[in-house]
Amino acid sequence: MGRVMEEAALMIARTEKETFYAAISPCPNDTFIFGAWILGMVGDVKGMKTRFSFEDVQSLNEMAASGKGDIIKVSAAQALKLERDWSILSCGGAFGLDSGPKLVVLKDEKKTPSTIAVPGMLTTAFALLKSSINFDFEAVSMPFDQIPAAVIDGRTDAGLLIHETALIHEQLGLDMFLDLGAWWNEKSAGLPLPLGVIIIKKSLGEAIKIQAEEIIRRSIHLAKENRPGIRPFIRHLARELDDDVISEHIHAYVNDYSLDAGKRGKRALSFLKKII
Repeated sequence: MGRVMEEAALMIARTEKETFYAAISPCPNDTFIFGAWILGMVGDVKGMKTRFSFEDVQSLNEMAASGKGDIIKVSAAQALKLERDWSILSCGGAFGLDSGPKLVVLKDEKKTPSTIAVPGMLTTAFALLKSSINFDFEAVSMPFDQIPAAVIDGRTDAGLLIHETALIHEQLGLDMFLDLGAWWNEKSAGLPLPLGVIIIKKSLGEAIKIQAEEIIRRSIHLAKENRPGIRPFIRHLARELDDDVISEHIHAYVNDYSLDAGKRGKRALSFLKKII
């Protein structure tokens, strides 16, 4: 009887919950995927209103680790560590096909870096970096958009670039020391690179998880059908304001795996878990 009462109380708590807390990054791939949901074009999880917040990737990873929020975009490497309490959604994630994090140095710099600016110790990029190199270094964590300046100013020997900055390193006058997307492609025999995924609290139940997946897929479809309408919102939050860079970013990380990770996406996550 005690267990039945506990389950009934849990169902009541879920029913009475009024706000569904979501947290994503302000990067173009996330705002493209969630834009229609944020702008009220696709509805909400039944019985709740969604409140979104926008955070740096490291902050999102830390939020999930401390149990904050209901649905969060996190680094894939972090999601794999939190599977006891969080479920990985089958959609909404960022899987790189021809793109990935890049380790960069000053132009014509040849020495092995001893200090590297990284976008957070819990990121997939940092996990891949540690798995791919055979030299020791000091990692200096900072927001991803501050990393290029740290390298250019000489505060660190190298920088690990993600998001928009990884697409424009040449424009910034930086040379690539290591392409982690290419490294992954060779190591995994061509699997998509799982960089970020959407996770939802298991305590919310399977029905809400399914609803959230349906809403995310509707949001992606609407964004694809109404790109001009969603573009001002994406641009408002983007770190790089150049329209071509924004388009390249979306093209790089919003693809078929964002709609449904499928079997290959799951294989990629399993392979990532194996090597990090």
